[in-house]
Amino acid sequence: ADGPMPQTREHILLARQVGVPSIVVFLNKVDQVDDAELLELVELEVRELLTKNEFPGDDIPIVKGSALAALEDSDKKIGEDAIRELMAQVDAYIPTPVRPLDKPFLMPIEDVFSISGRGTVVTGRVERGVVKVG
Repeated sequence: ADGPMPQTREHILLARQVGVPSIVVFLNKVDQVDDAELLELVELEVRELLTKNEFPGDDIPIVKGSALAALEDSDKKIGEDAIRELMAQVDAYIPTPVRPLDKPFLMPIEDVFSISGRGTVVTGRVERGVVKVG
Protein backbone atom coordinates (compact mmCIF):
# COMPACT_ATOMS: atom_id res chain seq x y z
CA ALA A 1 0.00 0.00 0.00
CA ASP A 2 3.04 2.20 -0.40
CA GLY A 3 2.21 2.99 -4.01
CA PRO A 4 4.54 2.17 -6.89
CA MET A 5 7.99 1.19 -5.62
CA PRO A 6 11.13 2.81 -7.09
CA GLN A 7 11.93 -0.42 -8.94
CA THR A 8 8.47 -0.34 -10.54
CA ARG A 9 9.11 3.21 -11.73
CA GLU A 10 12.45 2.09 -13.18
CA HIS A 11 10.89 -0.90 -14.93
CA ILE A 12 8.19 1.23 -16.55
CA LEU A 13 10.74 3.82 -17.69
CA LEU A 14 13.04 1.09 -19.03
CA ALA A 15 10.12 -0.59 -20.84
CA ARG A 16 9.36 2.69 -22.59
CA GLN A 17 13.02 3.30 -23.44
CA VAL A 18 13.52 -0.11 -25.05
CA GLY A 19 10.22 0.06 -26.95
CA VAL A 20 8.04 -2.43 -25.07
CA PRO A 21 4.68 -1.90 -26.82
CA SER A 22 2.28 -3.38 -24.25
CA ILE A 23 2.21 -3.97 -20.50
CA VAL A 24 -0.09 -5.82 -18.11
CA VAL A 25 0.24 -4.96 -14.40
CA PHE A 26 -0.01 -7.29 -11.40
CA LEU A 27 -0.54 -5.46 -8.09
CA ASN A 28 1.06 -7.90 -5.68
CA LYS A 29 0.74 -8.31 -1.90
CA VAL A 30 -2.94 -7.33 -1.73
CA ASP A 31 -3.18 -9.77 1.19
CA GLN A 32 -1.25 -7.22 3.25
CA VAL A 33 -3.83 -4.46 2.75
CA ASP A 34 -7.29 -4.48 4.33
CA ASP A 35 -8.45 -1.14 2.90
CA ALA A 36 -10.07 -1.44 -0.55
CA GLU A 37 -9.88 2.34 -1.03
CA LEU A 38 -6.14 2.23 -0.47
CA LEU A 39 -5.77 -0.45 -3.15
CA GLU A 40 -7.79 1.71 -5.54
CA LEU A 41 -5.48 4.64 -4.78
CA VAL A 42 -2.42 2.51 -5.55
CA GLU A 43 -4.02 1.40 -8.82
CA LEU A 44 -4.69 5.04 -9.72
CA GLU A 45 -1.06 5.95 -8.96
CA VAL A 46 0.17 3.11 -11.18
CA ARG A 47 -2.13 4.22 -14.00
CA GLU A 48 -0.85 7.80 -13.68
CA LEU A 49 2.75 6.55 -13.75
CA LEU A 50 2.04 4.51 -16.89
CA THR A 51 0.39 7.50 -18.58
CA LYS A 52 3.31 9.75 -17.61
CA ASN A 53 5.59 7.28 -19.40
CA GLU A 54 3.44 7.31 -22.56
CA PHE A 55 1.61 4.04 -21.98
CA PRO A 56 -2.22 4.04 -22.18
CA GLY A 57 -2.63 4.02 -18.40
CA ASP A 58 -6.43 4.08 -18.45
CA ASP A 59 -6.62 1.04 -20.74
CA ILE A 60 -3.91 -1.24 -19.34
CA PRO A 61 -5.24 -4.28 -17.47
CA ILE A 62 -4.35 -4.27 -13.78
CA VAL A 63 -4.85 -7.51 -11.86
CA LYS A 64 -4.73 -7.52 -8.06
CA GLY A 65 -3.51 -10.54 -6.14
CA SER A 66 -0.87 -12.19 -4.01
CA ALA A 67 1.92 -14.28 -5.47
CA LEU A 68 2.56 -15.69 -2.00
CA ALA A 69 -1.08 -16.77 -1.62
CA ALA A 70 -0.79 -18.52 -4.99
CA LEU A 71 2.47 -20.20 -4.01
CA GLU A 72 1.19 -21.35 -0.63
CA ASP A 73 -2.31 -22.13 -1.93
CA SER A 74 -3.70 -20.16 1.02
CA ASP A 75 -6.36 -17.96 -0.60
CA LYS A 76 -7.68 -19.11 -3.98
CA LYS A 77 -9.31 -15.78 -4.92
CA ILE A 78 -6.21 -13.60 -4.57
CA GLY A 79 -3.81 -16.46 -5.27
CA GLU A 80 -4.49 -18.99 -8.00
CA ASP A 81 -7.51 -17.17 -9.45
CA ALA A 82 -5.57 -13.88 -9.66
CA ILE A 83 -2.65 -15.57 -11.43
CA ARG A 84 -5.05 -17.21 -13.89
CA GLU A 85 -6.68 -13.81 -14.48
CA LEU A 86 -3.24 -12.27 -15.02
CA MET A 87 -2.41 -14.85 -17.67
CA ALA A 88 -5.81 -14.36 -19.33
CA GLN A 89 -5.15 -10.61 -19.49
CA VAL A 90 -1.67 -11.21 -20.93
CA ASP A 91 -3.19 -13.48 -23.59
CA ALA A 92 -5.91 -10.93 -24.39
CA TYR A 93 -3.94 -7.68 -24.21
CA ILE A 94 -0.39 -8.51 -25.35
CA PRO A 95 -0.27 -9.00 -29.12
CA THR A 96 1.46 -12.09 -30.47
CA PRO A 97 4.78 -11.01 -32.00
CA VAL A 98 4.95 -11.17 -35.76
CA ARG A 99 7.93 -13.24 -36.85
CA PRO A 100 8.91 -13.83 -40.47
CA LEU A 101 8.54 -17.59 -40.91
CA ASP A 102 9.67 -17.60 -44.55
CA LYS A 103 13.20 -16.38 -43.78
CA PRO A 104 16.17 -18.46 -42.58
CA PHE A 105 16.19 -19.48 -38.94
CA LEU A 106 17.81 -16.94 -36.61
CA MET A 107 18.13 -17.34 -32.86
CA PRO A 108 20.70 -15.15 -31.10
CA ILE A 109 22.29 -17.22 -28.33
CA GLU A 110 21.71 -15.75 -24.89
CA ASP A 111 23.34 -18.39 -22.71
CA VAL A 112 25.22 -21.70 -22.88
CA PHE A 113 24.97 -24.50 -20.31
CA SER A 114 26.83 -27.79 -19.91
CA ILE A 115 24.38 -30.38 -18.59
CA SER A 116 25.78 -33.74 -17.54
CA GLY A 117 24.25 -36.56 -19.53
CA ARG A 118 22.90 -34.11 -22.12
CA GLY A 119 25.87 -32.11 -23.32
CA THR A 120 25.88 -28.46 -24.26
CA VAL A 121 22.56 -26.62 -24.31
CA VAL A 122 22.03 -23.11 -25.64
CA THR A 123 19.14 -20.75 -24.91
CA GLY A 124 17.87 -17.81 -26.89
CA ARG A 125 14.84 -16.28 -28.55
CA VAL A 126 13.81 -17.18 -32.08
CA GLU A 127 13.65 -14.01 -34.15
CA ARG A 128 12.76 -15.51 -37.52
CA GLY A 129 12.29 -18.80 -39.29
CA VAL A 130 11.09 -22.11 -37.90
CA VAL A 131 12.62 -25.10 -36.14
CA LYS A 132 11.70 -28.61 -37.22
CA VAL A 133 13.09 -32.11 -36.97
CA GLY A 134 15.33 -33.08 -39.90
